[in-house]
Amino acid sequence: MKDLRAAAKACLDCTDIDEKLRLTHATLQAVKACTLTIDPHVPPPEPIGVPGRPQRPHLVRPRELAQRSLGTPEGRAALVHAVAHIEFNAINLAWDAVYRFRGMPQDFYRDWASVAHDEARHFALLKTRLAELGHAYGDFDAHNGLWDMAQKTAHSDLARMALVPRVLEARGLDVTPGMIERLQRVGDEATVAVLEVILREEVAHVAFGSRWFRWCCQRDGLEPRATFRKLVHDYLGIPPRGPFNHDARREAGFDDDELEALEAGL
Repeated sequence: MKDLRAAAKACLDCTDIDEKLRLTHATLQAVKACTLTIDPHVPPPEPIGVPGRPQRPHLVRPRELAQRSLGTPEGRAALVHAVAHIEFNAINLAWDAVYRFRGMPQDFYRDWASVAHDEARHFALLKTRLAELGHAYGDFDAHNGLWDMAQKTAHSDLARMALVPRVLEARGLDVTPGMIERLQRVGDEATVAVLEVILREEVAHVAFGSRWFRWCCQRDGLEPRATFRKLVHDYLGIPPRGPFNHDARREAGFDDDELEALEAGL
């Protein structure tokens, strides 16, 4: 296999967790070694469907997820599981971007291959932490919000870059510091250490979204701020909720005008 998009599809479709992680790391190494290329003659992408994932966790609507206290081991395990599910979805999201969106610069594919690698590493850290807490991935229910948005934006690289990295994944930059603070209060420093790694590295992932969203706007002759507002309105109906982590969002490519607009409800 020499085409990067074919390799991305193999990673995306893989249902076995350990094999998906192995394929993801191996594919990034092949990208770095320049042994995978972009073949312009490969068939167009297939319609987006269900990504490769294990049979569990059971997927439910967000409102159906049980609320648990972080003061209990079960509650902390449920939190770790929820973040692990986000990271697992993020692996698939990154590979879908590589596979689905054609005619982009080489750096676009390299960026999202590197994101897939990071998300796989984050998932592995959380999977280990879950085991230390006496659980495994799939032990708790989860929701499918990230992949639902992937399906809604499968037709548009512009919409995908705006709404997945810059809205849904950027939400992690806002809420993770609060999770870290609450876990510190109950003495769970092991989980805190994992979340600190993830928070630090997710800034770069959201920044890739900012970079490629603006690239798509320039390509299409669109003004980025107005386009972002319109996409949020069209796809979400309601603006992102605060509080917002201004420092992390600035690092991730949001400027002061965008942050003011977010605070004002766009």
